[in-house]
Amino acid sequence: MPWRTDAAVVLLSGGQDSTTCLAWALDRFAHVEAVTIDYGQRHRIELEAATAIARRVGIAQSVIPCDSFATLGGNALTGGVAVSSTPGPGGLPNTFVPGRNLVFLTLAAAYAWQRSIPALVTGVCQTDYSGYPDCREDTMVAMQDALRRGMDAPFTIHTPLMHLTKAATVTMLRDLGRLDLLRDSHTCYEGRRPPCGACAACVLRAKGFAEAGIADPLTA
Repeated sequence: MPWRTDAAVVLLSGGQDSTTCLAWALDRFAHVEAVTIDYGQRHRIELEAATAIARRVGIAQSVIPCDSFATLGGNALTGGVAVSSTPGPGGLPNTFVPGRNLVFLTLAAAYAWQRSIPALVTGVCQTDYSGYPDCREDTMVAMQDALRRGMDAPFTIHTPLMHLTKAATVTMLRDLGRLDLLRDSHTCYEGRRPPCGACAACVLRAKGFAEAGIADPLTA
């Protein structure tokens, strides 16, 4: 089966960035599918948000189980560790899940390989982020090369938000006419809906909307 240059697989977490990337992909590809990873995240509301967003736009979504991160523990997103602003090992916040984006992209690529889809879309960003090394552009370049070599496939990792601020991502989504999708999204590190408004994720999201001069559909 020839590779489908009109198709893309989007890593959809249910958060603001992946939702924006989904809208970006829908604007550029004739066929889009979503992959959501169930990695044992403490807040299952993320999975519910991703499913609601995929249904809203009418695309196929596959939820792939991957509980290794919960087994490894040591972070605030999968274990019983409270979210903390105090830097942990390597100076990274305890919301960093080591290897998460690398594993997610590998699973998404394996899914896409089965369907001859070469385009992988992810919402990583090195402008407005918490210092996570697996969100950097050099990591994505290296990962793309590894996937191409390891699966002998013409994968391209698209990172439309890589050099954008949160305000710019908000403006992008508005310009794509898909701002309403964020009504179903989830960002809060505390897993609350309505969001807590105080954790690092909530503060960054609110700052982006404020700087863009646009109301957040989730809280408006």
